[in-house]
This record gives sequence, structure tokens and C-alpha cells, in this order.
Amino acid sequence: MNSPKQTEQHDHSISSETRVAKNLLGRLYNRVMAMSGHRHAMGVLAGVSLIESSVFPIPPDVMMIPMVLSKPRRAFWIATVCTIASVVGGLLGYFIGYGLWQALGEPLMAMYGYDEMFAQFAEKYNRWGAWIVFTAGITPFPYKVITIASGLAHLDLTIFLIASILSRGLRFFVIASLLYWFGDPIRTYIEGNLGKLAILFVISLFAGFVFIKWLI
Repeated sequence: MNSPKQTEQHDHSISSETRVAKNLLGRLYNRVMAMSGHRHAMGVLAGVSLIESSVFPIPPDVMMIPMVLSKPRRAFWIATVCTIASVVGGLLGYFIGYGLWQALGEPLMAMYGYDEMFAQFAEKYNRWGAWIVFTAGITPFPYKVITIASGLAHLDLTIFLIASILSRGLRFFVIASLLYWFGDPIRTYIEGNLGKLAILFVISLFAGFVFIKWLI
């Protein structure tokens, strides 16, 4: 049994780690907010959305949300750019899996720790592929893993495109709509609850992993 002193030290350690995480998130948020007003911000957002679907680990939401908050009248144009670029990037990931698996896809998957999962993907992908792509497209699950896996499993390209357009469009337009209609309260909430939002993101990421693992 821990003594009161040990418990107090443990609680202090947790609160210190929480403060550090919140400070880091705060600095990142402020930096991205500043970048969102740059004249090349839309091009950068398109680039991030494109490569996130194939090789890049950071989701475009990190940049999209501050951009919509700073320019709510452009919310749906920003969502459109995100959707188109993300689907194009998904096609890039698909063709990496389809034709460049050994040269590029396999090293990428090994880096992300998914190299052993592809035997299961190949077995059930043609049955559940559309749902796997759709689920990954609307959750924080690393979308590049699914786009490359889709190409490797030779998932029907039309099905892949439809699932990608629907899921990515749903994700980005729901975010844009919420920020357009409730921008100021949401911005205030984000700025005051960065720590809680980070925890929520981790939980939703884990839920996406569990659901996709269950499908395959």
C-alpha cells in the first residue's frame, strides 16, 4: 500500500506531466493558428492532406481546424480542398500498395508496426474492404495504413474511391459545419481544454484501431 507521501508524489508527477503536455499543445495550437493566416496556407493544407493519406503521420485536421476558425466564411471551401487532396493522396497510397509494396510500402508499414497485420488483411479485405476504408476515413486511425493495404489486397478501385470520398468528405464537412455554425464557442472550448481534447483524441484513435482489428 502506498503511503500518503508516495501518493502525493505520484499525483504531483501526473499533474506535472499534464501541465507539460498542455503547454506543448498550447504552443502547437498557437503556431498553427498563426500559420493558418499565411497566404500559402491553403496550398500547405492541400499538401498535408495529400501526403497524410500515403506517407505522412500528422492528420490535416491539425491545420484545417485553426484555418476554419480564423476564416469561417471559407469553411466549406477548406473542407473541399481537404477532401479532394486526401482522396488523391489515398490513390497514391493505393498504388504504393498495388505496385510498390516491396520497394516502398513494406518499409513504411514496418516503420508503423503493421507488417504482421497484412496476412489478415489479405484474407478478409475483399469482403470488408469498403467498411475498413470508410471507418479509417472518418476516425483518427492512420489512413495511410488502409490506403496502402487496399492496394496490396487489390481492393476494387471503384469501391476504394467511393468509400474514400464518402468517408473523407463526411469527416471534413462535419468538422467544417460545426466550426462554421459554432466557431466562437468551439474555439473558446478548444483553447481552454487542450489537455482533455488530447485525451479524447487518443481514446478515439484507440477505438478506431479496435474496430478495424475486429473487422479483419
